[in-house]
Amino acid sequence: MKQSQIIVLTGATILFLILYFGFDTIPPKQKSLEKSRVNNIEATSVANLISEATPKLSKEQKTVLDAINLDLEKIGADTIKRIEMLKSLSGTWYDFGYPAIAGTFAEEIASFVKTEESWSMAGTTFAICVKNANDEKIKDFCSKRAIKTFENAISLAPDKIEPRINLAICYVDNPTKDSPMQGILMLRELNSKYPQNVPVLNQLGKLALQTNQTEKALERLEAAIALEPKNMNTICLLATAYSNAGNEAKANEYKNKCVN
Repeated sequence: MKQSQIIVLTGATILFLILYFGFDTIPPKQKSLEKSRVNNIEATSVANLISEATPKLSKEQKTVLDAINLDLEKIGADTIKRIEMLKSLSGTWYDFGYPAIAGTFAEEIASFVKTEESWSMAGTTFAICVKNANDEKIKDFCSKRAIKTFENAISLAPDKIEPRINLAICYVDNPTKDSPMQGILMLRELNSKYPQNVPVLNQLGKLALQTNQTEKALERLEAAIALEPKNMNTICLLATAYSNAGNEAKANEYKNKCVN
């Protein structure tokens, strides 16, 4: 090979390497889609959850679930009977201590019924899973499902505040890395729009206690108790708030009323 050919070939190789490694060849839109896809991939699946849970069940528990599943297989296209069997399956898994699995069957029910109440029921089941899960992959699974189901509930009843509160709590209980304050900001927005809503005031008071903002907690909770003097959640939170504030007389007053 002549020297001039070698120089040309070397130059072309260097230019290729610069273009390949020196520039991002993935279009921004494609990168965004890929990031979204990665973020939405669940760390586990309901099939894996059932597979992991089954060996931990007692013989009697397996027998109960096998019977329900057998009845479910026999139903065929009868939607009403299928919903009833799915309710039984969801409730049984929940009673056995597996809210993540119970939530998936509640979600399937909601996909048939298509009401705010059914989606909220599924979301609540997943939310319980988030609070109780020790395994991060299960917590992540339930958190994503809870958000999705509460969003579905909101889409069907946009003026109803309860699913909005529950959605905010989902983000509080399992904050995202990109927006760790999202749940708190959602609750504050709800408080601004519905200043006399006791569940919102209670949640903000509870969050203030968790971050050692005792005065702020008392402000929220006193506003709540003025609106609903017999609200047990508010009463019990006030017992803690006054105890943290060093006011034992008030703390004992509310402790005596608090019935968990």
